[in-house]
Amino acid sequence: MLHHAPLIEMIAVGLVAAFILGFAAQKLRLSPIVGYLAAGLVIGPYTPGFVGDVDLATQLSEIGVILLMFGVGLHFSFKELLAVRRVALPGAIAQMTVATALGTGLGLLLGWGIEGALLFGLALSVASTVVMLRALEERQLLDTRAGHIAVGWLIVEDLAMVIALVVVPVLAGGDASGAELAGELALTVLRVGAFVALMWFVGRRVIPWALARVADTGSRELFTLGVLAIGLGVAVGAAWMFQVSFALGAFFAGMILRESDLSHRAAEDSLPLRDAFAVLFFVAVGMLVDPSIVLRQPVALLATVAIIVGGKFVIAFGLVRMLKYSRSMALLIAVSLAQIGEFSFILVTLGADLEILHEDAQDLVLAGAIISIILNPLLFAWVARILARKNALPEDADAGPVSSEATGHVIVVGYGRVGGRVAKALWAAEIPVVVIDDDETRVQKIRDRGHEAILGNAARAGVLRSAGIGAARALLVGIPDPLNAGSVIAKARSLEPELDIVTRGHGTRDVEYLEGQGASRVLVGVHEVADLMVERVGGPPNESEARG
Repeated sequence: MLHHAPLIEMIAVGLVAAFILGFAAQKLRLSPIVGYLAAGLVIGPYTPGFVGDVDLATQLSEIGVILLMFGVGLHFSFKELLAVRRVALPGAIAQMTVATALGTGLGLLLGWGIEGALLFGLALSVASTVVMLRALEERQLLDTRAGHIAVGWLIVEDLAMVIALVVVPVLAGGDASGAELAGELALTVLRVGAFVALMWFVGRRVIPWALARVADTGSRELFTLGVLAIGLGVAVGAAWMFQVSFALGAFFAGMILRESDLSHRAAEDSLPLRDAFAVLFFVAVGMLVDPSIVLRQPVALLATVAIIVGGKFVIAFGLVRMLKYSRSMALLIAVSLAQIGEFSFILVTLGADLEILHEDAQDLVLAGAIISIILNPLLFAWVARILARKNALPEDADAGPVSSEATGHVIVVGYGRVGGRVAKALWAAEIPVVVIDDDETRVQKIRDRGHEAILGNAARAGVLRSAGIGAARALLVGIPDPLNAGSVIAKARSLEPELDIVTRGHGTRDVEYLEGQGASRVLVGVHEVADLMVERVGGPPNESEARG
């Protein structure tokens, strides 16, 4: 006897359909995302056959958003977030304002009321967390300067949506006074501030300590459970206590956990679930779309897509250029934001519940979202070709030209405090060096001094090939984040199994992790300093201790 289990049915049917159609899309040289969206359409309420539970699918997809933002937080620190505020804050506000105005204008042209048109425009202005993060991760751009700005931009949009979800119901009531609206806004800002303060003063101490105690038990399954409990628990707790979004709560949980020595292990353990639930997000999007909107409102749909993809791209590109960033940086940030997703769905659902949104608006937003999600990988490929021709971002394919003709050289990844010191010492010793860094200013300064430098993420095969990894004598990884360093080392080791790879770490766990990724040697600062002190007084260095 078959028991009625809608949750199990939804997960099973959704994943099976996504696997089959995602595999088919891959074989047709399309993004698997196209297959995932098609799977949602097949099992959705607007096509014959099995009909999945849309509400369950939406909740499952929200878990994907939480886990993805938690993973992003593991790559971020408060310092890095503050470092991009000068472009992310004004850029996000300006882009949302202009995109909302364009969407509002379209709504008014279609004969909708001002409230509905304004909400429609707002829904077109906010990018999808899942789509952007998946795109950046797949192209190893998440940990570049452009990736940091894009994520910071996304956080500002997320905060704006938290405020919008409070303000819209108040304005929809029609009789809200200025004092009432100001009170609601002040309360929202207070809640967000209280949450951030709690995470900063309490979470920074409690979360890493708790996870370290779990790791000491030696149970891998308990550690994985602890990671998921922190990510999901903080996200839900933040929404319940402070009325902030799940995504924002998860992001801050990840940032706090990043300060732990166990952050790279936490990221690895949560990766399979992040991928699985991200797939369910795309399935849920496909289930929401009514294909008949293409026939009912073709011109309006084209205009909606033009605002989402073309309008937002042009606005973001122009704003980043106005803020004195390079063309390549502007292109990458603009293409990252040229789509919409989960917050757009929440807004139109809210508008429908409040009866201020035209019935076609929800279908236009959903159809526009699915088309923009399909187009986004194509836009990234177009930008990658442009940048590859200018040697700004080599494509991750054999067609990418090798820009360095050096042989027997040393590749130095990261031109920060450690990498910069290493490169300068090697240049002084007249040893050929090729530096890889993702900061354009640093790369240009190195080139201006007559040295070779490659702009890009060293975790990409194309970037390593451009640095001449096949002819290099060694690879020195100077970046401080072990998770990012591990990605670089793993890619380099897969390309050159015999290459000497030296990197840095902060403790025993980093040594184990980085050597597991393929590092030949991991230098730990405190160990090396101790060895030098012993050597200074005539004793032998403790080699086993230096290696962890």
